[in-house]
Amino acid sequence: MTHRFSSSGRPDWNHDEEFVDILEDRRHSSDLGHALRTFNPQPYQGGQPCSAAELTKTVLESQHLCYVAREIALETGSSIEEVTEEARRTLDEMSQNLQLGFIRLMSFTLTKVFKKLFSSIFVNMDTLSTLQQSIQQTPVILMPNHRSYVDFLVISYIMFSYDLPIPVIAAGIPLAGMKMVGEILRRSGAFFIRRAIGSDKLYWAVLSEYVKTIVRKGHAPLEFYVEGLRSRTLKSITPKLGMMHMVLEPYLKGQVFDITLVPVSISYDRVLEESLLSHELLGVPKPKESTTGLLKASSVLQDSYGAMHVNFGHPLSVRELLKGKINRCQYNFVPRDLPQKPSAEVQACVSWLAHVVVGTQEQGSVISPWSLMTCLLLQAPITVLTVEGFPWHQLTEKTLWLKRLVLNYGVRLNWSGQTSDSDVMSSSLTLHRSVVQRKADRVYLVREKNEPRRRPVSEEASVTATAKSVLMLAAYRNQSMHVFVRPALLAVALNITRSTQKNELFAFFCFLQSLFSYEFIFIPGMQFEDFEDACLLLKKCGAIRINSDEVIVSDSGQEILSFHQSLIQPFIDSYQVTFSSLSEQEPDVFTDKQFLPAVRNLATRLLLSGEVHTYEALSSDTQKNSLSALQRLEAVRKLRASENSEYKVDKAAVKHLADRLSGRVPAQALHTPPNSRL
Repeated sequence: MTHRFSSSGRPDWNHDEEFVDILEDRRHSSDLGHALRTFNPQPYQGGQPCSAAELTKTVLESQHLCYVAREIALETGSSIEEVTEEARRTLDEMSQNLQLGFIRLMSFTLTKVFKKLFSSIFVNMDTLSTLQQSIQQTPVILMPNHRSYVDFLVISYIMFSYDLPIPVIAAGIPLAGMKMVGEILRRSGAFFIRRAIGSDKLYWAVLSEYVKTIVRKGHAPLEFYVEGLRSRTLKSITPKLGMMHMVLEPYLKGQVFDITLVPVSISYDRVLEESLLSHELLGVPKPKESTTGLLKASSVLQDSYGAMHVNFGHPLSVRELLKGKINRCQYNFVPRDLPQKPSAEVQACVSWLAHVVVGTQEQGSVISPWSLMTCLLLQAPITVLTVEGFPWHQLTEKTLWLKRLVLNYGVRLNWSGQTSDSDVMSSSLTLHRSVVQRKADRVYLVREKNEPRRRPVSEEASVTATAKSVLMLAAYRNQSMHVFVRPALLAVALNITRSTQKNELFAFFCFLQSLFSYEFIFIPGMQFEDFEDACLLLKKCGAIRINSDEVIVSDSGQEILSFHQSLIQPFIDSYQVTFSSLSEQEPDVFTDKQFLPAVRNLATRLLLSGEVHTYEALSSDTQKNSLSALQRLEAVRKLRASENSEYKVDKAAVKHLADRLSGRVPAQALHTPPNSRL
């Protein structure tokens, strides 16, 4: 089984892998011919062909589901037959019905759509042959990142194009309700999961047994998003562990010899939903998925979205990754078919593995020139972007400087070598003309146009209009944040602590990692390695010098450190707004419905007064992440979990965090986490 890790325990990527534009052939051949071509996949050798009906029958007759059905019947007073019938209805709602004819229909349709939308779809060909071998040897779990609804379609399209077995895909239940489209997706391999399962014991049992049966039988690869949701900020989301537990359980219980995880990194020059994302972050409800809505959205076919890169990562063997990390003997004390709550050891191990997968997705992503340009545009004052304009020559010079920096970091960059640098950047600007425009060699932010009104637009509405455009820029900056986040945290530690002592910088670095653990992906237990990586990267680009116990800023390092620090500053400012809002909270108990409007109102007031300059403080995702961080750091406690959860704030603890983040707590008073080392 192929997988590669560096000495620090992180994925070690080969940056010389070959990417091929799979649309090139489609532009010069028959779309119908491609859809009707002979399809001859080589399935898992240890599995048997299994129809959708046989899969449903196996799940319903499983010992696990029968046991849970008896338990529920005793608890509710229902008959076992009634509970079993409910399980059958749940399976009918959930299950996929993969049929080759519908795959061919999807292939024909998607070829037409993809050729309209994208200039190229680049696929890493080196790992496709490795993937074919893995599929034949073990059950395979495909784990793509989730940035667009297109993610859902492109993997199956590629698998069909290269004679790989079509995966069955975990999808949200709203898609099943779309007339005609829902059934097409079901027959293309989608199975549908409710978004809010809660404590529905029977639903959990049906879903987990359905997933585990797919894995055990291995008749098709299983595809799911470990992040759970589509990222509205275009950066990675902290992984959700429910489905991860389900797919790993057959291995943990010894029902399969091994499972192969395949991280898939999907990168976009431009995302179809970019405007929708910023609206959602500002509290505008997401439109309900519907066939009518899909038809109305057909106008996107008239626009261009640049290139897409799909990088199938090197297969990861669960058996090898978990060797020495977990004792599977604990599963021998309970019959395999009975429900068993995972131990703390298992939960920690599954969380670690999920973070490794998401970290691998990040390492496999391809950074666009536009992402680098947005990193720089967002560091300019808002008046420069909206009134004065950012000088084009300055933007091109700084982008080329940043290009050299990221290549020095070893990043995979989508920068054409056949086109001049100026043309590459001009093309990127043109592609994103909905967000920025160039006039008289200056770049301006395009603000959303308001409908004609009889009354003047309020100051608050003007802030929101600017925020929509800024959040669109921030989303594309976020595509490359994983590249900079570790050296950026060190740059912030150097600036706030004003210390050169390694142990003090490390303590503050760990504090920042803990605080921003819901913003960025950090593999658990890797604080020391992350700190060392940050030191090495900043040393490599000449920003710092390092000796045995000191980190010293070099004479020429201030520009690099300032750039990195400015990348983190919007998150620092946004979290401080949340801290201020909770400190003003009266009484100390608040609900979900009160939290977001309170923080948003305070952020708007501070933006209007000029006390805060980051419009990202209005992002609901950032606000929710800060609340999760406060719970983790025990400054906020959840009192009641329900549709409208209640929380109690410890104002003294929140103030202490705010003081630490602003540097009002001396560096010498900070403590290194007990599980870290230096």
